[in-house]
Amino acid sequence: MSTHAGATVAVVVGNPKPRSRTYDSALTLADRLGGADLVVDLADQASELFDWSSQAVGDLVEHVAGSLVVIVASPTYKATYTGLLKAFLDRFPHQGLGGVTAIPLMLGGSPAHSLATEHGLRPLLVELGATVPTRGLYVLDSQHDQPEPYDAWFATAEQLLPTLSAPVREVTSA
Repeated sequence: MSTHAGATVAVVVGNPKPRSRTYDSALTLADRLGGADLVVDLADQASELFDWSSQAVGDLVEHVAGSLVVIVASPTYKATYTGLLKAFLDRFPHQGLGGVTAIPLMLGGSPAHSLATEHGLRPLLVELGATVPTRGLYVLDSQHDQPEPYDAWFATAEQLLPTLSAPVREVTSA
C-alpha cells in the first residue's frame, strides 16, 4: 500500500484530548527527524473514525501509509495504547504499513508502564507491516517538555532510522 508519495514524516496522535502532551511529544520527536509534514491528531477525527465511509479518515489512512516514517503516539491507558488509536489503525489493511518505518511513542505517569510501548504498540505496528528498527520511546508525562528523554532515545536510534530530507509541506488535520 505504501508508495512514499505522501509525507516524509507523518505523526499520528491517539490522545482523545486535542493538542495534548502526547501531541507535543510527538512533534518534539518529529522535529528531531527534520519536522513533520503530516500531523494527524485523532481527537479531531473522533466523530468520523467509526464511519467507514468517511473520505476524510480514508484520505488520512492513505497519506500515513504513503509516508516514509510515521511516529505513532499514544498516552498509556490501562497499560496500553488508546482505543482511539486502535480504531484508526484498524482502518489499515493487512500489511497496510508495509514499507513504512514506524516509531512507537507513548507517554505515561509512571515508569511502571514503560514496557507498554514495546509490548503493546510495537507488535501492532509490526502486524500492520511497518518496520520498527528502534526501541519505542516512553516518556514520563512530567518530562514531556524536557529534552533529556528525546536526547537519550535519539542518541541510540538515529543510526537505525532512514536518512530524511527536509519536509516539503505541512498538513494538519483540523
